[in-house]
Amino acid sequence: MTKILVTGATGFIGKRLINALLENTHEVYALVRIKGTAPFPSDLPNLHLITGDLRNAEGLDELPDGVSAAYYLMHSMGENEKGFSETEKIVAQNFSRAANKKGIKQIIYLSGISNQENLSKHLKSRLAVENILKDSGIPTTILRASIIVGSGSASFEIIRDLAEKLPIMLAPKWVNTLCQPIAIRDVLFYLQEVIGHPDCLNRTFDIGGPDILTFKKALLQYAEVRELRRYIVTVPVLTPHLSSYWLVFITSVRFSLAYSLVESMKTDTVCLDHAIQQIIPHTCLNYREAIKQALYQTANQDVPSTWMDAWDVHHTNPDIQQYSQIPDQGILRDSQRVPIHGTIEDVIGRIWSIGGANGWYSLKWAWELRGLFDKLIGGVGLNRGRRHPTELQAGDAVDFWRVLKADKQEKHLILFAQMKLPGEAWIEFKIEEDKSGPYLKQTATFLPRGLLGRLYWYAMLPFHLIIFKKMAQSIANGPS
Repeated sequence: MTKILVTGATGFIGKRLINALLENTHEVYALVRIKGTAPFPSDLPNLHLITGDLRNAEGLDELPDGVSAAYYLMHSMGENEKGFSETEKIVAQNFSRAANKKGIKQIIYLSGISNQENLSKHLKSRLAVENILKDSGIPTTILRASIIVGSGSASFEIIRDLAEKLPIMLAPKWVNTLCQPIAIRDVLFYLQEVIGHPDCLNRTFDIGGPDILTFKKALLQYAEVRELRRYIVTVPVLTPHLSSYWLVFITSVRFSLAYSLVESMKTDTVCLDHAIQQIIPHTCLNYREAIKQALYQTANQDVPSTWMDAWDVHHTNPDIQQYSQIPDQGILRDSQRVPIHGTIEDVIGRIWSIGGANGWYSLKWAWELRGLFDKLIGGVGLNRGRRHPTELQAGDAVDFWRVLKADKQEKHLILFAQMKLPGEAWIEFKIEEDKSGPYLKQTATFLPRGLLGRLYWYAMLPFHLIIFKKMAQSIANGPS
C-alpha cells in the first residue's frame, strides 16, 4: 500500500483527490490547517488526518515517515492579505524542509500554465513556488493547468454565473485571451498517474483538454450547452479593478479572488509542451463534455468540493473547536425560544437547509442588503451560497457564515460569521426539551471589538429584533 501525503486537503482539488486515492487503496495522510474541518468519515481505515500550518511549520513533526509521494496543493489566490507571494514562498520553503526531514520520495505540484513572459502576480508566484520545490532536492513533478472545469471550481462557477445571469455582457478585452480548459476528472487522472512514474520525476508538464478557446468562446459555448442566447460586447474601458468589481456583483467570488483571476486571464494559458501524452496517453474530455459533466453533478447534488471550502486562516486560530466554544463574557446576545408544534425532523430539515437558495426564513431583502454591503467592503457576501442544499458538515460555507458544528444527533448547529464585522459573531440553533415539550433555542452572539463593535450591534438592534424573532419562528414551525 502506497503512503501518500496531501496538503491543501480541504480545498477544491484536495478533497476530490483524497477520495480518488482512497478508492485506489492508497494510505492517505491529509494535512489540514483548521482542526475539525476535514469533511471525511472518521472511520476510514486508510485516511489519517494531521493538523498543521505550513506558514509557521507548526505541527509538521507529525508528518509521517516513508511517504512515497506528497501533493503540494497550497495556493493563496483567494486570500486577502497583502504580500501573498512572499507568504507562498515561505509556505513552500517550510514544506520543502519538512519533506526533506521526513524523507519524502516525490513532490507533485499542481501549478498554472505560464508559457508567456508577461505573467500576472499569481502566475509569477506559482513559478517561484515551482522553483522552490525543484530546489528541494526531492524529485518533483509539476503539472500546469489552465481553467479547471468542474462543479465547484472558481473559474467554472464564474463562467456559469455570467452565462446564466446576463443575456448581454459588456466584457473587457481579456475575454479574447486564449485558454485550454481541462475537466477536473482529467486533472485527477494525471495527478494519480504520475505517482512514482520514473519518466515524470523532475519534469514539468502542461495538461489541458483538446479545445483551445478564447474566454469569450468559453462563455458562449457554455450558453450553447444550456441553450441560452447570449451576446458579448467587448469594451476597452474595463480596467482589472472595474472588471473585478463587475465579477464580484454578478458571481459568487469575492474581490481578492476575482482580481487574481482577472489578472491571470490577461495571459494566454495554452499547452505548449505535450510530452505528457507520450508518457501517459489519455483522452481528455472536450470543453462541452466537461461542462455537461459538471452540470450533471450539480443537478444531482453530487458536488464533493467547491472553491469556497478552504478557509482563509489569516489571523484564524487553527483549532476550529476554539470557535465552537462560544464566549459568555463581554458579549452581546439575542436569544429566541420557540415551542415546536410539528415534528422535530421537520425542524432539523429547516435548520440544515438554511441559507443558499433557501434563504434565511426572514426579511429576504434585509439579508440581501447586508450581503451587498459586505461585498462593497471586500467581504464574501451572500453569493457564495452553499455546497449542498440539505447537507452540512463542519467547515462548510453557508453564504457569509462557516459551519463550526453540525450534529444531527445532538440537534445542534453552530455557524461562525465570515462577513466583515467589527468583532466576531456566532449563530446557534439547538432543539431542546422540557416539561412543556420540545422547543427551538436560537442564539445570536456577538463579541464586539472595541467601541465600534458595540455601536454596530446597537445600530443593527432594530433589525435584529425583527429578523431573529421571525427566523426562529419560521424554523420552529414553518414559514407563515
